[in-house]
Amino acid sequence: MFIETRGNDGIKKAKVSFSEAILNPSASFGGLYVPETLPNLGLDFIKDSINKSYKELAYDILKSFKIDIEDEIIKKALDLYDSFDNNSTPAPVVKVKDNLFINEQWHGPTRAFKDMALQPFGYILSKLAQKRDENYLIMAATSGDTGPATLESFKNKKNIKVVCLYPDGGTSDVQRLQMVTADGDNLKVLGIKGNFDDAQTSLKNLLSSNSFKEKLNELNLKLSAANSVNFGRIIFQIIYHFYSYISLVKNNEITLGDEIYFIVPSGNFGNALGAYYAWKLGVPVKKILIASNENNVLTEWINKGIYDIRDKKLINTKSPAMDILKSSNIERVLFDLFGSDRTKELMDSLNNEKYFKLSESETKKLQEFFGAVYSDDEYGLKTIKLYLEKYNYLMDPHTATTIKAYEEFVENSKIAVAYSTAEWTKFAPSILNAINEDNKKYSDLEALNEISKKYSVKIPPQIKALFDKEVIHKDIVKIDEIEDKIVYFLTND
Repeated sequence: MFIETRGNDGIKKAKVSFSEAILNPSASFGGLYVPETLPNLGLDFIKDSINKSYKELAYDILKSFKIDIEDEIIKKALDLYDSFDNNSTPAPVVKVKDNLFINEQWHGPTRAFKDMALQPFGYILSKLAQKRDENYLIMAATSGDTGPATLESFKNKKNIKVVCLYPDGGTSDVQRLQMVTADGDNLKVLGIKGNFDDAQTSLKNLLSSNSFKEKLNELNLKLSAANSVNFGRIIFQIIYHFYSYISLVKNNEITLGDEIYFIVPSGNFGNALGAYYAWKLGVPVKKILIASNENNVLTEWINKGIYDIRDKKLINTKSPAMDILKSSNIERVLFDLFGSDRTKELMDSLNNEKYFKLSESETKKLQEFFGAVYSDDEYGLKTIKLYLEKYNYLMDPHTATTIKAYEEFVENSKIAVAYSTAEWTKFAPSILNAINEDNKKYSDLEALNEISKKYSVKIPPQIKALFDKEVIHKDIVKIDEIEDKIVYFLTND
């Protein structure tokens, strides 16, 4: 069963099933759903999984949560990994240097880590809607990668309509093209005049708005979300952390039981939360290292116990998917460490005052699990060039932030797995800036072709095709216009 991070309001059910939690992810007082208990898998589970495929591992972990989804639906959802670059290894773990490995999470249809969760999640949610003979509006707010992955996952799915919000000017051109050219009949994409935090706040407000739900009810629609506020996303993000560890054991890079570091480039904290749950489920972890860009609120939170966005303005960086100030999934960590009463107190303070402070003992507790650093664009560009020339490894600007954490925490210590959350093709102009050590404004197509030719790397066909596709979704709206635009889309379908 699933319970609520901020306690129960006496109106909603105090406990819900997995299917209820993913179909209706907004919990009491604006909180989130979390498992009432976590399965204890441990080293025996890891040992027994050494020779299993990714799909078999995923199936076993999902079943350990005792989710109320039929086996046939789970297996067909996981079969979607067969469409990735390598159907046996959808997220390969690549050795870059002696004690640094990179889990490449971008081998799916939209070339970003969100495919790892959204491909199977979209199938499951759609099947649940059909089984219940219900129609759903799926909302997504994106800083760049959730949007394309959501649209791809739910495109033309029965009983589903999708609205995706993205910050106009706050994504890469490839990410924007992936969204605005999406051609499913059930899809609507809205650029908003604001940043990702504005998009995410608008999403959360709509999820908890009774008047909006009443409008949807008149249209025979229920409301759900594809962001990592939905635990249906998080449960799939636990799996690849297990897979990273198992891959190292299988390839004799570590011995079963050895602790390793996980390094996560973190924006909304969903990927990091998956690592945290994997640790709690039994993966031997030394520490989870959170790598941020200049929007470094998570660094301050982990290092000082202070979450303070009162005077912060979002900085547009070369790693835009991490340009986030208010990270939703810290709430689930707060709940797990400090309980629902304290979580509600902290999150109410963050929402109302844009600030909260942990006690000294709470901060120490948090630091038992997490370490944090941040880097700027200059560091990221130098790192991209260095690793390409010295180690023949081509990384995107988000992956580059993880190297700072590796250098500060790991370099002469244990094994580390860093998570590469997006393929280089999504940020080609920035990578060409790094290679050429210039500030020239390259077009995406120009940068893609130059990098591909110079380093003999392939541009996936789905990225190439974007530049010839028709732009379908042209709306750029103010925040207070979002609800009206959505209702217009739904009533004029």
